[in-house]
Amino acid sequence: MLKKTAFIYDDYFDCDLCPEGQVLDYATTSRDSYREYKSNAETCLACPLFRECTPSRKHVKVVTFHLWEGYKEQIIEHRYEERGKRIYKRRKETVERSFADAKELHGHRYARLRGITKVTEQSLLAAACQNMKKIALLLDREGPTATRLRTYRTCTTEYAPI
Repeated sequence: MLKKTAFIYDDYFDCDLCPEGQVLDYATTSRDSYREYKSNAETCLACPLFRECTPSRKHVKVVTFHLWEGYKEQIIEHRYEERGKRIYKRRKETVERSFADAKELHGHRYARLRGITKVTEQSLLAAACQNMKKIALLLDREGPTATRLRTYRTCTTEYAPI
C-alpha cells in the first residue's frame, strides 16, 4: 500500500495530490482533529496504481493529516539544524537521566496501585521527591550561609509587623 508520504499536500488549494497527479479533495475534520482528504471513486478505478493504493471496497483513497502535522514537521526539521543537534545531545544528561532516576529510585518501573487516579498520584509524588532532591542539591552548592540568609529574609518579610 502507498504510504501517506507518497501524497503531496497543496497548501494553496487545500488538497492532496496522489502519485498519478489526481486530486484528493478535503472532506471533513474528525473529532480527533484529523483532516480527511478523499479521492474520486471513478478516477481511482481507472488508475494504474489502484491495487497498490487502497483496499477500499468503495474504491476511494482516504488520507488523514492531523491539524498539527505542519508543526510536527517543523520540529523534526529543527532537530537536524546545528542548534537542534546540540540540544538533542544534552537530552541524555537531562531528560533521560530524570526518567532513569524515576524508574530506578522512585518506583516507576511498576505501578503499585491500580486505576488512573492512583497511578497519577504515585507519579506526582515521585516527581515531587525528585524536585525536592534537586532543590536540596542546589541549596547545598550555594553553601550553608547563603541558605540561612535567604531563609531569614523570607521569614522576616513574611511576618513583618503592619
